[in-house]
Amino acid sequence: MTEHHAGPVAAIGRDPDAFEAFYREHVEAVGRFVARRVDDPAWAADLTSDIFLAALDASGSYRPDRGSPLGWLYGIARNVLADQVRRRARERSAVQRAAGRRHLEPDALARIEERIDAEHELRAVHHALVDLPERDRRLFELVALDGLTITDAAAVLGVKPATARVRLHRSRARVDQLIQSAGRPSRLHTQEAT
Repeated sequence: MTEHHAGPVAAIGRDPDAFEAFYREHVEAVGRFVARRVDDPAWAADLTSDIFLAALDASGSYRPDRGSPLGWLYGIARNVLADQVRRRARERSAVQRAAGRRHLEPDALARIEERIDAEHELRAVHHALVDLPERDRRLFELVALDGLTITDAAAVLGVKPATARVRLHRSRARVDQLIQSAGRPSRLHTQEAT
C-alpha cells in the first residue's frame, strides 16, 4: 500500500477488503502517532478509530502527488486529534465555569421561564410593529409603549384625536392578528385614558 497512486486509497471507501488491508498496514504507525500525543490508552484507542473512520470518509480526496498514503493519513490524524483536543478543552471549560455555582431553585427557574416568555411576547410585538406604516407605528408606540393618551399622542403627531383613535384601532388589530398568527395570545387590548 506504499504505492503513490490513488487507486488503493480511493478503494478503501467502497471495498471492505481494501479498507482492511489499508488498516492493517497503517494501524501501528497511526497508533504510535497517537500514543506520542495522548497518555490515556482508552482515548488513544478512540482516536485511532476516529482517524480511520475519517480516512474512510475522505478516501476520495487522496491525491498521490501530495504524498504517500501514510502522510495523508497523518494529516487526517492531526486534524482529528486537534478537533478532539478542542472539544475536550471546551468541555473542561464548561465544567469549570459551572463548578462551584449553586443550582437554581425551582422558583427561580420558574421566574426565569416567565421572563423569557414575556420577552418572547415583547419580541413578537416588535416584529409585528415593523409591518405597520411609519405613522401608525409612531402612534402605537406613543400610546402602548410610552403611555400617552390618544389625545396627547394625536397632538404630538399633529392629527385629530378621532383620526388617531381609528389608526390606533386598526394598528392594534393588525398587530394582534400578526401575534396570533405566530401562535401567541395577545394582550394588546387594554383600556387607556383618552
